[in-house]
Amino acid sequence: MKVFAKRMFGTVWARKTQLALAVRIATSGVAAYAIAVALHLLLPLWAVLTSLIVTQMSVGRSLKATRDYMLGTIGGAIYGGAIAVFIPHSGEGSLLALLVLAIVPLAFIASLNPSLNSATVTAVIVLLLPTMHQSNPLDSAIDRVFEVTVGALTGLAVSFLVLPSRAVSQIRVNAGTLLELLAAAFAELLAGLTRGLDNDALHRIQDGIGTAMTSLHATGLEAERERSVHLSSGPDTGPLLRTIQRLRHDVVMIGRACVVPLPSDIQVRLARPLADVSAAIVAYMSSVAISLRAGSGAVDIAPVDAALEAYSEEVAAVRRDGLIRGLPVDAAERFYALGFSLAQMRQNLSDLNRCHGDWCGSESMEVTTARS
Repeated sequence: MKVFAKRMFGTVWARKTQLALAVRIATSGVAAYAIAVALHLLLPLWAVLTSLIVTQMSVGRSLKATRDYMLGTIGGAIYGGAIAVFIPHSGEGSLLALLVLAIVPLAFIASLNPSLNSATVTAVIVLLLPTMHQSNPLDSAIDRVFEVTVGALTGLAVSFLVLPSRAVSQIRVNAGTLLELLAAAFAELLAGLTRGLDNDALHRIQDGIGTAMTSLHATGLEAERERSVHLSSGPDTGPLLRTIQRLRHDVVMIGRACVVPLPSDIQVRLARPLADVSAAIVAYMSSVAISLRAGSGAVDIAPVDAALEAYSEEVAAVRRDGLIRGLPVDAAERFYALGFSLAQMRQNLSDLNRCHGDWCGSESMEVTTARS
């Protein structure tokens, strides 16, 4: 029983960020309902729903959701109230025509700017609710703005006060996850130099990296939003995100060079240097990922320098021995593309080393191996 309880606790604790979000959402909904009832709002339901919508994973995302929802609500209330007041209508036929007039332009605007999606819904509520409660459209519009304002402010306050989650801390986790995905892809791609890779294999290796990259950039925007209103501090997110993006491009380029295996005689010469390069880079990226999550710790990039230096020396020896001269043009292009991609990756790993020092409060450990 103790083992089961410990395992369950470990499983739940591993999802503590998601658990904190669930607690915030529950608190937000209950608080919004209590405030709406205390203020005698006509429909507390909209205050509760709004509070649930604006309570997001991070404070930065909650700020954006609150801004977007409030802008959409106010815009939809003004537009819906205006056409209801200034365009006479009676009966179902004229109301249907008015609904079309309300929905079409707002839906078009929302298709151009998805952050204003709530405008269409608000306009429809403003138009239809008076027919159910025998009230006038102007009162309906004002009630809707009050209800949404109560819900938005409640959700935003809960995001600040109840187990707040900053986007900066999420960047550490997301960046670490993405670096581990890139490291695993890099190792498998280099292994493909001995057996080749088809398009299905390339897609499988790259699977998940694009989604993780999109999520990381979205979190970066949230972190910068928090920084702009002085809700969080820390290093600029731009350099880290751009460096990881370039590392992803390096992995893509290396994948293209590894579609067809190297000629057997070159494989024999480069097998050990490439294995050392793979091991060094995978170990470095994995260590940086762990350190980013922890927020501390130094990672030495010297083994990467040494492995790439040994690979460059062996490539030079292969060229001196004339093994490249007899290669078909496409094979020679892939050979040189691989060398260029690895050199570019070394530069980007150096940038990652500097970013890691900024994010983990440690000096970069970079040792340049003397060229012979």
